Amino acid sequence: MKSKIFKIGKRDFVIIAIFLVLGLGLGYLFFGSSSNKIIDEHNHAETESVDETIWTCSMHPQIKKDKPGDCPICGMDLIPLVSASGGEEADPNEIQMTKSAMKLAEVQTFIVGFGAPEKSVQLLGKVQPDERNIAELTARFGGRIEKLYVNYTGQRVKKGQKLASIYSPALNTAKQELLDAAKYKDSSPSFYKATRSKLKLWELTDAQIDEIEQSEEPSIYFDLLSPISGTVTRRDVSIGDYVKEGNALFEVIDLTQVWIMFDAYETDLPWIKMGDKVSFTLQSLPGKTYSAKVSFIDPFINAKTRVAQVRVEMRNPGLEFKPEMFVNGILQSKIAADTKQLLIPKTSILWTGKRAVVYVKVPNRESPSFIYREITLGPETGSFYVVANGLNEGEEVASNGVFKIDASAQLLGKPSMMNPSGGAGSTPHDMSKMGTNGDSKMTDEEMAKMEKKPQKLKVDDKFKKQLSEVYNKYLVMKDALITSDAHKVMTAANNVSAALKNVDMALLKGDAHMAWMDQLKVIEKSANAMGKLMDIEKQRSEFAKFNIAFYKSLKAFGLDNITAYYQYCPMADKDKGAYWFSNSEEIKNPYFGEAMLGCGENRETIK
Repeated sequence: MKSKIFKIGKRDFVIIAIFLVLGLGLGYLFFGSSSNKIIDEHNHAETESVDETIWTCSMHPQIKKDKPGDCPICGMDLIPLVSASGGEEADPNEIQMTKSAMKLAEVQTFIVGFGAPEKSVQLLGKVQPDERNIAELTARFGGRIEKLYVNYTGQRVKKGQKLASIYSPALNTAKQELLDAAKYKDSSPSFYKATRSKLKLWELTDAQIDEIEQSEEPSIYFDLLSPISGTVTRRDVSIGDYVKEGNALFEVIDLTQVWIMFDAYETDLPWIKMGDKVSFTLQSLPGKTYSAKVSFIDPFINAKTRVAQVRVEMRNPGLEFKPEMFVNGILQSKIAADTKQLLIPKTSILWTGKRAVVYVKVPNRESPSFIYREITLGPETGSFYVVANGLNEGEEVASNGVFKIDASAQLLGKPSMMNPSGGAGSTPHDMSKMGTNGDSKMTDEEMAKMEKKPQKLKVDDKFKKQLSEVYNKYLVMKDALITSDAHKVMTAANNVSAALKNVDMALLKGDAHMAWMDQLKVIEKSANAMGKLMDIEKQRSEFAKFNIAFYKSLKAFGLDNITAYYQYCPMADKDKGAYWFSNSEEIKNPYFGEAMLGCGENRETIK
């Protein structure tokens, strides 16, 4: 079989070439343009992504720029702003933070959960005599003190021991009546009993009456006997004194059992109940801890001190506990131990006086994000508060660095502690009051105050040392306010008053003397008030007045090789703003204590 051989001519080559050209054209049209379109779209997306990147500062989130660089406030490198992602759409009021910002701000969180409220109630008190063991001897008849067997207070006596001998005409007459009646006790028993009863009413014992009756000639002197065993705490007579019926003679107290009387604030009373165990120590007996149970809670509140008395009873056979000794006690309250309450740490809460604010961490966010929330609090329980309303179990709240989160919210114009509705605020961090370099601008009123600052006066070095001693006592008072301990504030304020009395005004002459006199009026008045007040808020109000005058003194006279930092909180003293002094640049706010410990700023350094 012969195969056929096809021959391609010139005409066929032309036709094949035309079809190849058409095929290449159609392939480019459908595939080449599509590929280029994908590449162009990818490149455009990358360009658009780069163009839309916002750069911010991890410590100053109000700074936003469209390109990398340095923060104009602190000089730190700007970082890309990471938007909230994951979960639901981000709330516009969320405060977003980078992980590095969280670390720098030392922000920590706490997961809200149920627990048994417990509280350590700190109690201060004194040793007092048991009022049931106090015996006071008064004269039942008139007479003259012939002899004393007890010559000083503090002397120990036993029951029935002689205290004094007295000569009494009335008693001698009654003795003679008894002797006469004894002769007729068989024929006139009623008269006999009446004479004995008269002597008993004068507190003569049966043994003393029998002795009179058996003696042919009774003694003209009568011995006063101690009704109980104890310590003579008062002697109101001396040898030769004439006494009338009803006059006080002696007081004897049995101190083998004493009361420990503690002062409890109104806020502590709900945590104290009968039978609670109190552990306590005495300054005079270091290293020893005692315990007793609450046996009495005063039903009244002292109108001046605003405290109620809580009593425990102690056996005191060795007389170690002496009346008026100071006692420090701790009561571990378990009044609510059988209940479960929602608890959060005190450090989570920002107080405005009207509102309690927390910052809740938003779940399902790639970058940490917090949102402002107002809550209602129940009672304080140690380092925690009971949450009455506003939080749920399992939610996560900021427990450290809360004030820094709030400052960021203020800067961004979002809801914050002092501006719950959001928008531009008037806080010390408000950017409307910040200079280009981040320094605080002062208000016109503050500028006027600064212009009126006292001029430095030349004074005797002795005066500076005395003023420095007042300043050192002042620091103790300031630290007591930080701990919100009204008792410690009272003690420290009294020490400041004592130090002020040691300042010798004679060392000042002319204008310096007059300036100190003007300032001293305010300083002494506020210190004395703080030493008497038991209300911590009233103490802080007086503290604010104290600092205004004290600032003028320190500026005018100076201190003896001491550097003082003049610090300011705009929210203190009912949002009027108030100052204080510190020996450190670190802010520890005495007007709010733990609630807003870091609120404030350094305004001036005085050397």
